[in-house]
Amino acid sequence: MNKVILFNPRAAHHNVRIPNSILQLGAAIEGKFEYEFVDGNRENDPWQRIESLLQTGEFRYFGCTAMPAMQLKQAIPFSQKIRTQFPEIVIIWGGYFASNQHKSVLNSGFVDYVVDGPGDIAFPKLLTALAENQPLDAIENLIFKRDGNIIRNAREALLDQDSLPPLPYEKLNRAYSIDGYLGRTYLGRKTLAYHSSMGCPFSCSFCAVVPIYNARWRGKSAKNIYSDVKFLKENYGADAIEFHDNNFFVSEKRTVEFANLIAPENMVWWGEARIDTLNKYSDDSLRRMRDSGCKMIFFGAETGNDAVLQQMNKGGTQSGEQIKAFAARMAQFDIIPEYSFVLGMPADSPEKVMRQIDEDIEFIKEIKRINPATEIIIYVYSPVPTEGSELYELAKENGFKFTEKLTDWLNPEWENFDLRKNPLTPWLTPEMVDKIRNFETVLNAYHPTVSDIKLSAFQRKTMRLISALRYKTNLFRWPYELRFLQSRWLRYRQPEIEGF
Repeated sequence: MNKVILFNPRAAHHNVRIPNSILQLGAAIEGKFEYEFVDGNRENDPWQRIESLLQTGEFRYFGCTAMPAMQLKQAIPFSQKIRTQFPEIVIIWGGYFASNQHKSVLNSGFVDYVVDGPGDIAFPKLLTALAENQPLDAIENLIFKRDGNIIRNAREALLDQDSLPPLPYEKLNRAYSIDGYLGRTYLGRKTLAYHSSMGCPFSCSFCAVVPIYNARWRGKSAKNIYSDVKFLKENYGADAIEFHDNNFFVSEKRTVEFANLIAPENMVWWGEARIDTLNKYSDDSLRRMRDSGCKMIFFGAETGNDAVLQQMNKGGTQSGEQIKAFAARMAQFDIIPEYSFVLGMPADSPEKVMRQIDEDIEFIKEIKRINPATEIIIYVYSPVPTEGSELYELAKENGFKFTEKLTDWLNPEWENFDLRKNPLTPWLTPEMVDKIRNFETVLNAYHPTVSDIKLSAFQRKTMRLISALRYKTNLFRWPYELRFLQSRWLRYRQPEIEGF
């Protein structure tokens, strides 16, 4: 009666990734509690699978990872059903949505506990405490309700990642073939998703993981990363790696050591970095990275406006001039910089908001002139609850407020908020959102992403030809012909929505 379901709600319609979050929890309770993986990405009817397990009467706990947007479409209704049909089941959520929106999650009435950050220690401690009727107050990284009040326990220090138990890949493979998680992408035939570190040493006030990690970072050693990758290559044929760390490149020493280890394996790899951090790397380090298979790196460029970068609490030394110079530097090493920008920041007046959008559009076009290979990702600013940050305080002053009802996150407007495409921020007018979205449409037609591997050379050339006048003359309004072709002919895939 003490078994655990570890549920990963559907997160993608294609190229399903290895569910590292529930793998990590499985490792944490291995040998202590019996558990079953249920992956919403691999089940035709995941609710039927969950219901059949619960009907055995052997399970007491339902652990669910809950990232924003798509995963909530299963996390919320499934948790509601469990509470109604199996009220004795304890429901535990994790993931940064659950941490950041813990009040609405716990006030929903169908989630009992939130694991607030890494659950390697908190999750097994919680299960043990519940099984033995022990107090919960000493369990770090835990949020729960008592007598109607929300109790948020202390945060634990980030753990030595090399001290954690190995991930139970074999157990996952028995439930769902690992081969089914190694999809063909821009990087390779069988691309592996891997997480080598926790957190980020910076505190950008628009970033959703900052409230959880508070500028902390800790990574596995290069040797242990290589050991895991090698295992997955030799046993399952992985030939490419996506590092899903918030910031893979914090340590130049670790990066170079990993590059040296992985180089003989002929694997292609991708990760996320900061521009000012990687700009400090030596030319020799960048060359070793490229020689080892590093093909593309995601960077948060955000904006070319130094004052706005400061408002974002970007930290470090990143500036508009550095963003441009670094794009040029990446070209020397044949590494594609994938720059993300955040448009639609709050300002003192609507005129200033619009002016900043125009400046960011011109800056993005300048980046493409400097290094045409640069991939561009555009987000519209969505506030995150970083209490005390200048940006969040400004958002609240401008009338923004999070919904307090968990089921509201299933509504299209809050889903768009999560996807950072059309957020419900009071300072953005429909005209501003249209300008951003229209520019993105034209940009993606004139410079289609290289990561959408199904596009043919003919399709790319045709779209570039059709959109050239619009792109060059800033004629972005009403790009209906481009949207029609992108949706019906290209079935264009934006990497920021579901990855490569």
